[in-house]
Amino acid sequence: MKHEELALFGGPKTIDKKFPWPVYDEAEVNAVAEVVRGGAWGNPDCGGLVAAFEKEFADFCGTRYALACVNGSVALRLALMACGVKPGDEVIIPPYSFIATASIVVEANCIPVFADIEQDTYNLDPEAVEKAITPRTKAIIPVHFAGQACNMDALGNIARKHGLRIIEDACHGHGGEYKGRKLGSIGDAGCFSFQSSKNLNSGEGGIVVTNDDTIAGLVDSLRNVGRVKGGQWYEHHFLGCNYRITQLQAVLLQQQLKRLDSQTRRRNDNGLYLISLLEKIPGISPLTRGHGETLHTYHIFIFRYDKSFFNGTPKKDFAGMLAAEGVPSFKGYPEPLYKQQVFQKKNFMCYAIPDHVDYSGICCPVTEVACYEEAVWILQHAMLGSKEDMEKFAEAILKIQQVLNTGAM
Repeated sequence: MKHEELALFGGPKTIDKKFPWPVYDEAEVNAVAEVVRGGAWGNPDCGGLVAAFEKEFADFCGTRYALACVNGSVALRLALMACGVKPGDEVIIPPYSFIATASIVVEANCIPVFADIEQDTYNLDPEAVEKAITPRTKAIIPVHFAGQACNMDALGNIARKHGLRIIEDACHGHGGEYKGRKLGSIGDAGCFSFQSSKNLNSGEGGIVVTNDDTIAGLVDSLRNVGRVKGGQWYEHHFLGCNYRITQLQAVLLQQQLKRLDSQTRRRNDNGLYLISLLEKIPGISPLTRGHGETLHTYHIFIFRYDKSFFNGTPKKDFAGMLAAEGVPSFKGYPEPLYKQQVFQKKNFMCYAIPDHVDYSGICCPVTEVACYEEAVWILQHAMLGSKEDMEKFAEAILKIQQVLNTGAM
């Protein structure tokens, strides 16, 4: 095979198919149209259709409360604040995540402390978490990255031992399960995003789930300008803001929630099948299963790439070739969160991060290898395809490998 046979250089694509997202039909269109015609678009009282969706989502997650807000980032910050952190407290987070996992900690005037990830799951390593704890540590934010459940038993034991709060970042985890329990329902609070790429989406939006009365009450107040149940309209008890979602988002989410379980099970089944295909290809190592997850959402299907089996081709070049072959894929995060300029230069503006905090010398080796050398993502809407599509994804990787190893490039 010659390099001209690769789609990147003008050859035919391995898979010439679109994977539409979002998935919707007239049910969503009619639900939104009914709200538009009704004229009650907003949500000043945190009731109505929004409250109805919140109850449905709480029931889905198996929690007592679900409180919607404008996005997943705000959900995380409100949950963290409601868990009682104070300025200068430390919060342990993974460095392999979206920036919001770290930035919300700073916005709460707390200090992000980065603990490395496990090589086989890309989730927080409990041993690294234990080593990162100091007398100032107050919370852990495990990220169920790509929809793979974290080791919640180990993290829960650590939290109980040290008296720490756990806020689950389940923004990739809608419908996923750990030992039969829904992600987000295991810690003190769980947070989800409804941004347009997420497995459950309304364009934007977020939600906090919890079984804790105090956390729920504080999140409810903070998202609604500091108001409290039974209080007056212009009566404000906490320093909150207007983080409410609209009735339009709520009805979209109600309809999308009806699809979520079947979509999640399809992604899970396709993920298992794709693992069975890719683990046969030298140099390709899918992230492993069997760590307690009973349902994987595959918001991202991740495999580890070893360039030595691809004629030394760097990951970013391989990822470009794979995308050109028609596989909805991406090279993943370009660098760990602590390498972002906002942390390297401490561009925190008005937030009260102590002068002694310094991110310039941090190194989390597993995360750095994932970012710079190994991690390749296949996106969630592709995981709603058929088994034949999964076979085509594997075929595309084999094609690239064969071309690269002929030495024709």
